[in-house]
Amino acid sequence: MSEITWHVGETAHTARWHSEGGWPVPRRVVVVDDTLTADAAYRLAKSGTGMLWAGDFHNARQLLKAMARRVDRHRRTPATDLKAAFEAHRAEALRRARLLGLLLVPLDPGYTLTLRRAPDVRQACTEAYGPIDQPSVTSLRELLGVIGAHEWRTNGVPIPALGGRIHPHYGVFSPVRGEYLDLVATAPLAAPAVAFDIGTGTGVIAALLAQRGVGRVVATDMEPRALTCAADNLQRLGFAGQVQLVQADLFPAGRADLVVCNPPWLPASAAVGTDFAVYDPESRMLRGFLTGLAEHLSADGEGWLILSNLAELLGLRSRGELLDLIDDAGLTVVARLDIRPTHRKVADATDPLHAARSAEVTSLWRLRRA
Repeated sequence: MSEITWHVGETAHTARWHSEGGWPVPRRVVVVDDTLTADAAYRLAKSGTGMLWAGDFHNARQLLKAMARRVDRHRRTPATDLKAAFEAHRAEALRRARLLGLLLVPLDPGYTLTLRRAPDVRQACTEAYGPIDQPSVTSLRELLGVIGAHEWRTNGVPIPALGGRIHPHYGVFSPVRGEYLDLVATAPLAAPAVAFDIGTGTGVIAALLAQRGVGRVVATDMEPRALTCAADNLQRLGFAGQVQLVQADLFPAGRADLVVCNPPWLPASAAVGTDFAVYDPESRMLRGFLTGLAEHLSADGEGWLILSNLAELLGLRSRGELLDLIDDAGLTVVARLDIRPTHRKVADATDPLHAARSAEVTSLWRLRRA
């Protein structure tokens, strides 16, 4: 584990550095408090200096918001070309995360936060990071995300298609876009005996398949966090007996009557560790699913690929490229079910990618062996 060092007077202090995004340890760290102005904090952040907070917790949150306003003032004018706009938007988002991530908070062993007016974050941090018996330092921005994730895990996300809630864990992508779940809940299904859910995440698709009467679902994921999250949700929903969880890169062993995959929709590089829920570098997961699908389908089996056309609208992948991948994998398209998303960004005209988001369509591609 990386360590971070700072000085109070002549005394050096060291703690474990924790960054889920994989951000490096700041080259220089200064101890700051409530006397630090937002302009001074912004200048320190631009110089790459980490600011270890020793003041009031609520004031730190206000300072972070003030820093964000200053970062946002310096955004570049969005490009008119959608691909260029996407690249500029990603670059600005990374710059924003890097700068705001330099406001740091210290955590005592067991994740005790001793700042004035600080909340009790011990359970939230233990859920996210696992137990720890040494001091650590993380960014305030990440800590707020951990606190928010704990609230989501506690309260759950309503899933109308399930008639229940999914409780996402920290680091597991939350099923907040319900349109793709409506496709899974309504696509024609001939009571398959066995189904595979590839990249299960929270387990929401596996739960939907079990609810629709699939006798046995095998749900895979590479990430231990995701498998723990899926197990929790399936137990809550009463489907633990129907779903087997397997740690695997894509497919489990054997064949199934139905194989479902909802890969990350954008074929772009993952700049930080937390990007992999959204970005599929070089379409690795999409290609792997399509390439291996035929050999994991039963004789009359069907594969469901759930994919948005946002990548096409942004110029990151053409429809022709997708169809070539399907054809090269020895597959044929039986049908395609489409639905338009309803999330808030669709109507946000200030979003630099609004032209693409307003035209986005999410599809469930029904595939069989050619």
